[in-house]
Amino acid sequence: MGRPIAGKARAGFPVGLEPFGGRAHLPGMNYILALLLPPLSIFLAGRPILGLLIAPVWVLALFFSGGLTHPMFILLAWFVIFERRERRS
Repeated sequence: MGRPIAGKARAGFPVGLEPFGGRAHLPGMNYILALLLPPLSIFLAGRPILGLLIAPVWVLALFFSGGLTHPMFILLAWFVIFERRERRS
């Protein structure tokens, strides 16, 4: 089929047949997504339960604080993304 890529196989995929060659398609794109939609970014960073729990809290915080709490959720998303990238390496 394809030439195998050195490294670990992702769960459920043989080495060389992982989506996007075993790495994120656009590695920095999740950081940009975290600026706009932090809960979705957390969900896509591999923490789906945390992302689903944070989503209603984020919406309520945006509504009641007028957006003043949005930077807190951006930082949370960046920490989750950074932790995921460090765990992979």
